[in-house]
Amino acid sequence: MIGMEACSGAHHWARVFQQHGHMVKLMAPKLVAPYRISGKRGKNDAADAAAICEAVMRPSMHFVPLKDEHQQATLCLHRTGQGFVEERSKRLMQLRGIGPTTSSALLASLGAGHDFRSGRQVAAWLGLTPDTAAAARHGWVASQRQATLICAIFWWNGAHAIIASLGEKQDRFSRWVRSLVERRGYWRAAVAIAAKNARMAWAILKYGDDFKHEPAAS
Repeated sequence: MIGMEACSGAHHWARVFQQHGHMVKLMAPKLVAPYRISGKRGKNDAADAAAICEAVMRPSMHFVPLKDEHQQATLCLHRTGQGFVEERSKRLMQLRGIGPTTSSALLASLGAGHDFRSGRQVAAWLGLTPDTAAAARHGWVASQRQATLICAIFWWNGAHAIIASLGEKQDRFSRWVRSLVERRGYWRAAVAIAAKNARMAWAILKYGDDFKHEPAAS
């Protein structure tokens, strides 16, 4: 019997060993760790091998199912895709008023943003236009498409949060928001902030690192 700590390479070698008639058991590294010698003496190949030998013989050990090539390839695709989503979500969350929920909703709706010619078009698609402010006092716009309603509400709530958290901040963005509220009123300012964020988010999705924006101040 051959015991190994589970990883992508271990699955490959386990398949090879099985083809030669060996019984192979894979174990999660965290389940092998308790059997490893602590301290500097445990940080070598011999100690790792001893821990694996000890762990694989335990009757209560939970083993990792062996994956075939197709399963590993499918998981690789999922993890790669998830990595791209997480990377783009982190970029979006650099904008004020955008958290995990809003960023994930936008990614699900826009993807990479290539279907829109400009950020202004995205804002209009979300219903974040000057006409929205007049209807906002009495609830959301009745004509707002259901497909974009939830996403638009997230942007709207983000704009509310930006205004509510202004406090005494004196960075350029905060001064702009404060001036906007004073000049145009709360509701129109909220729509303008949401639309600005939507335009900037589209630019981040489409141009990635090539788009430079002012980071949110704490």
